[in-house]
Amino acid sequence: MVFGAAMLLGQSSAPSGEEIRELIELNRQLQEQVKSQQSQIDELRERIGDLNEAGERQAARLGELRDEVMSPVEPLPRSSFNVAREIRISGEVGLGYFDGGPQGQFPNGEFRADDVKLYLETPIWQDTYFFAELDLVTREANDEFLHMGEVYVDFENISGRLGGPDRLLNLRVGRFDIPFGEEYQRRGVMDNPLISHSLSDIWGVDEGIELYGSAGTFSYVVAIQNGGHKTLREYDSDKALTARLGYRPNRWLQFGASALRTGDLTTTGDSLSEVWFGGGFFKPLGPAATTTNFEARLYELDAAVNWDTGAIRAAGGWVRFDDNDSTADNARKLNYYYIEATQRVAERLQGAVRYSRIDAGLGYPLVGLGDFGTFLFRSPQTDELWRLSLGLGYQFADPLILKFEYTFENGRQINGQKRDDEDLFAAEIGLKF
Repeated sequence: MVFGAAMLLGQSSAPSGEEIRELIELNRQLQEQVKSQQSQIDELRERIGDLNEAGERQAARLGELRDEVMSPVEPLPRSSFNVAREIRISGEVGLGYFDGGPQGQFPNGEFRADDVKLYLETPIWQDTYFFAELDLVTREANDEFLHMGEVYVDFENISGRLGGPDRLLNLRVGRFDIPFGEEYQRRGVMDNPLISHSLSDIWGVDEGIELYGSAGTFSYVVAIQNGGHKTLREYDSDKALTARLGYRPNRWLQFGASALRTGDLTTTGDSLSEVWFGGGFFKPLGPAATTTNFEARLYELDAAVNWDTGAIRAAGGWVRFDDNDSTADNARKLNYYYIEATQRVAERLQGAVRYSRIDAGLGYPLVGLGDFGTFLFRSPQTDELWRLSLGLGYQFADPLILKFEYTFENGRQINGQKRDDEDLFAAEIGLKF
């Protein structure tokens, strides 16, 4: 427009009235355009200012959050915990079909709710937790009643709170798993790669006190427990002692050594040990009239090699059993071992195999997969027993798995009779929530 005005001025030294009016109009339009552009500039400047203020507010808030996260957390007073909001409930369920030989535990083939457990956990105080387990159904139980599993208070990281190394000393008080060996930690429906367990299958739940912890590549557990099978009473002042030492030099290799003494158990009161062995319990061999006490000592070495798609685990141990039968020497030496391999053969498909064996020398009541009442109490003692388990598992998702297994079990009793009618076929759906 300025160029157009200059052209008009250049045409005559004395512009006409029309040309002056046109020049005025051009100047008016130019002023309006300048005002419009200035308005746009002011609006843009205002928006930029708002963005800068928002960025400053965000930066300030991020700084506050960072300070909150980095600041030490003060322990909450006991009364500040809202128990209703802190309780965590979970569980595991096994639903299966079991079909065994004529001398086995499932001679008729049966559908079962297998190992149905509920867990409850809640914080009590800083690094202090309460845990309870309710066994709705247990495979080894001979009734359909509810059973109490683990119930304990865990005082974690005592050493750290006292100014020492973290996790070196922890304390557990109540009723908890007997910490012997390695297999007991993988007996659950979801953790066990097969459906059955090894032939020795050493496990149990007992009342007592436990110290545990770790330092670098080493870990340890020491427990004092009642030792007898009765839950509500203790019939002898002598306690069961268990100790385990673990060594894990790297993420794929681990070793362990365990020792357990049941303590002196009474024939008429305890009658059975709390620790489970060979599909049953330790029991006196002498009659009650001449036997008042019995005891077992167990020792085990275990090892595991793990890789991304599988693992190999093995353990071997020996048992020294005796009672005080005044009419006979019932001392026994038993040796056992197992080796297990698992391998993922596809993205969700896993194969597993386990071989296990017990050699009982002079003989001992070994149940295995046989009928519990027959082989623990009535049948002649067994001097050797072995088991071979083959299985496949398909993991639909972390909380859902389908497993199939066939197990061969054979052995011999001290009278020479074979035990070859206890094979087992099993299929099971396992889930957790």
